[in-house]
This record gives sequence, structure tokens and C-alpha cells, in this order.
Amino acid sequence: MSDGPPDGPTLDSLEARRAELRERHLLPPDRRPASTARGLHHTALISSDVERTIAFYQDLLGFPLTELIENRDYPGSSHFFFDIGHDNLLAFFDFPGLGVGPYAEVLGGLHHMAISVEPERWRQIAARFDDAGVEYVVHSEVSMYFTDPDGARIELIADPLGEMYGQHVL
Repeated sequence: MSDGPPDGPTLDSLEARRAELRERHLLPPDRRPASTARGLHHTALISSDVERTIAFYQDLLGFPLTELIENRDYPGSSHFFFDIGHDNLLAFFDFPGLGVGPYAEVLGGLHHMAISVEPERWRQIAARFDDAGVEYVVHSEVSMYFTDPDGARIELIADPLGEMYGQHVL
């Protein structure tokens, strides 16, 4: 492993900075205020092909399509939603005629989205991916990383909500 990015901070200095930030900002659970949010209503991604996106998310991942309407902000564009459990939605827009470019990792953009699934469902989805030829990478025996048909990075994690690799994060 390298000592850090070329001409950048060392791994030791990066860890020291994380420790400083934890000390300054991370309150223990019994002192942490309740969030002002009720939850994530939906995350919206961009689709180049509505039917292909439905086939991927509903048929392979098992996330039921719940609505398909016109995008109120762009006539002719679709806005559609998938149920990802616990009253959370994954939404998509298509933008026909806009020439939207391919997925790119940029500041302020999406790196990946992690969705919790039961361990047995996780294994079933991996088997469906194998059958369909969808490439994925498994980390730590509970995380499966893959890209959707438009290149968005998705993680399916078999840990329960509020846990990361067996440790509580809430």
C-alpha cells in the first residue's frame, strides 16, 4: 500500500485528520440530537432506456415498479419509481433528446448507493446476476458492488439498516 496520493497527504496524516474530525464533530449516541429529517424520500438517477431500467431493477433486483409518470419539469420525460423497502424509493428520469452523457464520478455526484437486503435475498440476486451475466464484486462477504445499465454504482449490502460490517453506525 502506498503512503498516500502522489504529492498529497500521507495515509498517517489522513487518519490523523479523520481522528480530529471525529473528536470535534461525532457525538456519542446518547448526546446526539434526533435528526430533523423523516427519511430519504427518493434518490433520483438518470436512465437512458426506461424499459431496460425497469427490467434491471424490477426483474433482476426485485424492486417493484410503483409509478411511471411524466416528469413535471421536462415534457416528454418519464419519472418512475421503485420500492426499495421501508417506504424508500429509488427514482429515475429519462431525458429524451437532451443527449445526456455517460455516468461520471464528479465532486457532488454519486459515488455509489448502498441498499440493504436480507442475506438470503442477497444470495438470490447474486445467482440471478450470474445467470444474466451481470458482473459484480463481493467485499467482506456482505457487500456486492455492480453497475446498473447506465453505469451508476450500486452496492447491495446484507448488513441490516443502521449497521456497517456488523457495527452500529446509528
